[in-house]
Amino acid sequence: MNILAPGLQRILCIGGGPAGLYFALLMKARHPQLEITVVERNRPFDTFGWGVVLSDQTLANLQVAEAGTARMIGESFHHWDDIQVFFKGGQVRSGGHGFCGIGRKRLLNILQERCLELGVNLVFETDATDDQALAAQYQADLVIASDGLNSRIRTRYAEVYQPDIDLRKCRFVWLGTHQTFDAFTFAFEQTEHGWFQAHAYQFDDTTSTFIIETPEEVWKAHGLDQMEQPEAIAFCEKLFARYLGGHSLISNASHLRGSANWIRFPRVICKHWTHRVDIEGKTVPVVLMGDAAHTAHFSIGSGTKLALEDAIDLADEFGHGGSIDEVLTGYEARRSVEVLKIQNAARNSTEWFENVSRYTGMQIEQFAYSMLTRSQRISHENLRLRDAKWLGGYEKWLAGGRQIPPMLTPFKVRGLELKNRIVVSPMATYSAVDGVPQDFHLVHLGARALGGAALVFVEMTSPTPEGRITPGCPGLYSDEQASAFKRIVDFVHAQSSAKIGMQLGHSGPKGSTQVGWEGTDEPLPAGNWPLMAASALAYGEQNQTPTAMTRADMDRLRDQFVASTQRAAEAGFDWLELHCAHGYVLASFLSALTNQRTDEYGGDIANRARYPLEVFAAMRAAWPAERPMSVRISAHDWAPGGNTDDDAVAIARLFKDAGCDFIDVSSGQTTRAAKPVYGRMYQTPFADRIRNEVGIATIAVGAITDADQANSIIAAGRADLCAVARPHLADPAWTLHEAAKLQSRYVDWPKQYTAGRDQMYREIAKQQAMAAVPVNVASEEER
Repeated sequence: MNILAPGLQRILCIGGGPAGLYFALLMKARHPQLEITVVERNRPFDTFGWGVVLSDQTLANLQVAEAGTARMIGESFHHWDDIQVFFKGGQVRSGGHGFCGIGRKRLLNILQERCLELGVNLVFETDATDDQALAAQYQADLVIASDGLNSRIRTRYAEVYQPDIDLRKCRFVWLGTHQTFDAFTFAFEQTEHGWFQAHAYQFDDTTSTFIIETPEEVWKAHGLDQMEQPEAIAFCEKLFARYLGGHSLISNASHLRGSANWIRFPRVICKHWTHRVDIEGKTVPVVLMGDAAHTAHFSIGSGTKLALEDAIDLADEFGHGGSIDEVLTGYEARRSVEVLKIQNAARNSTEWFENVSRYTGMQIEQFAYSMLTRSQRISHENLRLRDAKWLGGYEKWLAGGRQIPPMLTPFKVRGLELKNRIVVSPMATYSAVDGVPQDFHLVHLGARALGGAALVFVEMTSPTPEGRITPGCPGLYSDEQASAFKRIVDFVHAQSSAKIGMQLGHSGPKGSTQVGWEGTDEPLPAGNWPLMAASALAYGEQNQTPTAMTRADMDRLRDQFVASTQRAAEAGFDWLELHCAHGYVLASFLSALTNQRTDEYGGDIANRARYPLEVFAAMRAAWPAERPMSVRISAHDWAPGGNTDDDAVAIARLFKDAGCDFIDVSSGQTTRAAKPVYGRMYQTPFADRIRNEVGIATIAVGAITDADQANSIIAAGRADLCAVARPHLADPAWTLHEAAKLQSRYVDWPKQYTAGRDQMYREIAKQQAMAAVPVNVASEEER
């Protein structure tokens, strides 16, 4: 259907960039009766910038949208498949990436020519200082605000659009060169003050874009903020001489003085994209498009892509019929979600390049893999589709000579060797009786131990009766509880090759609540027990206020943690984790939102961590030296005034210095006011930062749902282990099933996952039989 919205006769596009021009030509091609005007402040065919990049997928979208323009663009593109990374004297090259480069000037010329062919009215050298006056002049029924990154229209109606503009940390300069590159090239160079990186790609027969960026503190340390353009360009030519082949770097922004051509990238997000203005008695929608509405960092090359696809989407929406308001509402609702996906990927990519120094301890093989997958849009299996030979070689390098999935590579910590990198995350089951684990726990944990994971964690277990979250949560403060746990540990050791870990934690201000299916974090209707925390602050209005812990309380609880540690060791647990996350008692000390103490246990991060570190040190001393210990932390409180990932790095360093082997990196749940930003693997960047900045092994957890994600995380060095929760609830043999999906892609397959596949199916049959019938298992001594 191609029915125009009632009342739509004239469209005004303010700004002659890719968004405004492409939307104009699409609408004119589909609806020739429309009067469409594009107003641009520059002269005809005058533009700044060098080359832009579009993916093969975006080119396909252009072909579907308007074949004539797509053909003209396609004839002008320089295409390449390879990405080449230069780092610390080495290089890595992988193929199949499918990108095209075109000069920004050439792209705009094509769009301008096509507009003129179709009858769009192009008005140049007109500075749109008053959008309402222009709308009245052209009697517009719809205004497209495509006036770019520094949009005046967005600024004028900021109260409606509600823009959020974040200036990023790096300075970058957009240059050109007549050195040509046969691959999209990333070059990293270290100086005495830090790292610089270049993004280089060819966009016509003789010219390449050469973008150079570096953290602002490095830029200033070299005095680039004080240099005029020629001096700064000479500095860059010397730094990247090995890649320029004797060619110079060129600026096309000679009108800028001093260091003004070095800018910080502004990430733009607008809450709303449409504002309605009354113009001469008519309500005219003013719609943001392209950079005026949103930006995505150049490191994923999506600014032009977003602009063109905005235009396609809105033009398509108009083709479906409906009123102008209905069209704009549908467009914004759908398109904003797609843009947010790209912006989230761009944020990951931006942060990777802002923190290159975090990854420079890696060898080039892993450094390149980390860079290629930095946005989390390109996964392990996606790399295999692009370049299977290169990925196979990388897998062999990672596994020391055998090509196997990264998630199935062994890992050794202290005296413990894990058969792979998959962990069954601690999950509350609310099925204990008086803190004693039941047959349910034997079946639940035993089934998952047989399901292929390397390490199975018991849910958070309290060292005291009052430290349980709910009446259905387990404890480890009695011999009966220890005996019940030993039964489970013995089964796991006797019947599987998995290891089993105990997670000890005290609920603090979040205790004495109902079991999960009755009301998560809601207080018991009757029979509540007293609570304690770092400060007398309730978790929520409906929760009881805990007592602020005294020194005597702290001593007593520390000793109770030690007693539970000793019981866990005697029960034979292979691993011990201390829970310092999610607003529980030790987390209540760590976060400024929940710690308002004025003694030596409150104030700065070192003081707030003092008591959790005391507890950890006492437990570590009681726990066998050959067995590992981890600490779970909330790496971000997701609330104003709370801990951020900067604090998480400081906390992780303190625990590392205290002898911690692993940081289990979760986030949130410190306060009911938390507003997490959810998404695939949304907590993994915190694990990545802690691992690679602090130099401590990490466990990634949160929205990891398949082997492809786990393989990507491990291969990129974002974490050392992946904790998988909900998928293991749905499928106790998740690890085995995910491994089975991968087997045909590998020659060097770990025997414990196949033995001709029969062994795997025997393991699955075991856990399925267990799930059907609870089993009483004799202890080692009884046998």
